[in-house]
Amino acid sequence: MADSDSSGHQRAVAVPRGRINRMVRMGGLTTSLAGNVAARGGLELLRGRKPVLSDLLMTPGNAARVADQLARMRGAAMKAGQLLSMETADLMPPEMAAILSRLRSEGHFMPPAQLKKVLAAEWGKDFLRHFKRFDVKPIAAASIGQVHRAQTRDGRDLAIKVQYPGVRDSIDSDMRNLGMVARASGMVPKGFDMDRLLTEGAAQLHEETDYLREAEALRRFGAHLANDPLFVVPHVQPDLSTRNILAMDFVAGHPIEKLAEAPQVTRDKAATAIIDLTLHELFVLRDMQTDPNFANYLYQPDSGRIVLLDFGATQIFDPDMVSRYAALFAAAVSGDDAAAFDEMVRIGLIPADMDIADRARILELFGMAAEPLRQGGVLDFGTCGLLGRLRRAGLVLAEERVEIHAPPTQTLLLQRKVLGCYLLAERLRARVDLDPLIARYT
Repeated sequence: MADSDSSGHQRAVAVPRGRINRMVRMGGLTTSLAGNVAARGGLELLRGRKPVLSDLLMTPGNAARVADQLARMRGAAMKAGQLLSMETADLMPPEMAAILSRLRSEGHFMPPAQLKKVLAAEWGKDFLRHFKRFDVKPIAAASIGQVHRAQTRDGRDLAIKVQYPGVRDSIDSDMRNLGMVARASGMVPKGFDMDRLLTEGAAQLHEETDYLREAEALRRFGAHLANDPLFVVPHVQPDLSTRNILAMDFVAGHPIEKLAEAPQVTRDKAATAIIDLTLHELFVLRDMQTDPNFANYLYQPDSGRIVLLDFGATQIFDPDMVSRYAALFAAAVSGDDAAAFDEMVRIGLIPADMDIADRARILELFGMAAEPLRQGGVLDFGTCGLLGRLRRAGLVLAEERVEIHAPPTQTLLLQRKVLGCYLLAERLRARVDLDPLIARYT
């Protein structure tokens, strides 16, 4: 989604700063959406048809406008857009979900002049004295920061993550403004607790913008996986790390999506390892990297190892909540609907006083999601079509206004990670033997 020149190459776009500047951009987006609705409504009237507001709002053109503006702003606006694109993907038309999903993989980067100001503010004006080489063009750009390749004068080959200026200070106002746009655009399902989602999302983002906190998470996961032959975690370089800059070893690898063309056995091994790691993080470590962006995984063909990147969104889970997740997982495997319903209430996903008809719909959807666990054996993610069926069932629940709560933060982050694992396994067309995983975690 980065801007392109006439040859199609991406170009740098400065990060907008200041609460008023960012609010104006959000306001401009709302005005643009309203104008688009009015124009389309007029055309419908001229054609002799009564316009339906939801149809006018929920268009691919409007989704593209939202996605483009959020990508330009970066920071909390873009991050929250990413979150909404995943968490409400099953409740919006697939064309719009596809447009908004671009927020999870594409981002603009800072122009060199803006980058230089950020680095000088953190390291001092003579910061180049540390480096033999510092590549100005980033190797990756996301919602909160961008990553540069560099080599120090003492020979260390590094990846340096630089936070966009003003991101931390704009989180709360961005979230409020995004809430207004989301409500005006109609892109959030009715009954969804948007205020709580945005409040808790803002708290999570404040944690993600503290790169010293992420450095500590890198150290933890390096220790967690020190003896694991399947994964690599970069080492932190503390002498160059600050609250706004994270320096770590540069670890080479290919984008994990490239495994889609690898032999079946290679794809199966990678997907199985990532799913197993997610379950291990939850049920054993109680410490999870919760951002499932594909860009956070690299693959090393020579060693067969997976490189894990970006530990800004880590979550240490409450032991009582992990026990509830374990009980829900066991109920999914055994087919115990009564136990599943009770655990979903305890977790905060659904109300305890749900009427009988809605309860039956929820359990039907849960049974659909749990079907592979109950059957066991090998799940072919490339052909099972489970995600599509869940999406269609979710749309039906939304249309019938079945009451589903915006989940607690930990559950929201867990859902995001699980969905990301599924999407990656689907992208790789992997076949995963579920029996060893079920036996290990039940």
